Amino acid sequence: MEYIESKSGLTFSRMSLGCMNLPVEDDIKTEEIIEYALSQNINYFDTADLYQYGENEAVIGKILNRYRSRYNFLTGTKVGNEFDKTLKKKIGWNPGRKYIKTQVKESLRRLEIDHIDLYQLHGGTIEDDKEETVLAFEELKSEGLIRSYGISSIRPNVIDFYNKNSNIDTLMLQLNPLDNRPVELLEDLKDIVILARGPLMQGLFTGRHEAHLKEKFPDGILNYSQMDLHGIFDTLARQHDDLTALSFKYLIDKGAVIVNGVSSLKQLEDNMDSFKKAASMTNEDSRLLDELFKKEKYEDHRL
Repeated sequence: MEYIESKSGLTFSRMSLGCMNLPVEDDIKTEEIIEYALSQNINYFDTADLYQYGENEAVIGKILNRYRSRYNFLTGTKVGNEFDKTLKKKIGWNPGRKYIKTQVKESLRRLEIDHIDLYQLHGGTIEDDKEETVLAFEELKSEGLIRSYGISSIRPNVIDFYNKNSNIDTLMLQLNPLDNRPVELLEDLKDIVILARGPLMQGLFTGRHEAHLKEKFPDGILNYSQMDLHGIFDTLARQHDDLTALSFKYLIDKGAVIVNGVSSLKQLEDNMDSFKKAASMTNEDSRLLDELFKKEKYEDHRL
């Protein structure tokens, strides 16, 4: 496993585990996935207070605590979305200092830890009082409640502000060969670790791309029609027997940490096999991606 060190000294495994879709209603199945991830030298586990309205943090925290004496790993979570646990619904957006400093204590309690390795703002708009948000994170670092902080955003203007006016360690956004919009921003984010969620684009970069294309993308996506995508993925599948490995190779080349979200142990096992294949791929293998996919840019929330 390759590791990437952030400017704050956090060391992320190139492949990490996104916990949002874990079967947290079943402790045994969730622990099997986490235990396998640790055995594969995955050391970063990404959750959020909003996932299952606090339940994801609680289950992940309880399970990870059983392995702290045997493994070194990082826990990341997110804040900013107000939610009602009883009603199981999101009720608002709050990036305020008071809210963040209150909610970090709730996340620490659910995760059963005394500090969070990576605390991320779970969204953000240009209209937020961003200086206040930065102050909250900096105070939490000074107080020893978090080691580092970052943002999860696809808004170029928001990303630019935090890049220039804070000490964010990480930026999480969707990135894969199809949704390559973040690539235009990477040049200005050289000292920030990119956490790439959605690496398989809702199953398109898998052996079941046809089924996912019909089910999830009837009207296409970005600047592609469904027919466009059908042709592209047919071409890819004829030349490569593992589209998952191909997408992972693309992200490795971009220097990103792959946030691999799974809902079953089999999924993680298959993805780890593909990840190992990706490590041995050449630039020739991934060149076709640049030929088939357009270079996209974010259309909204620009500077």
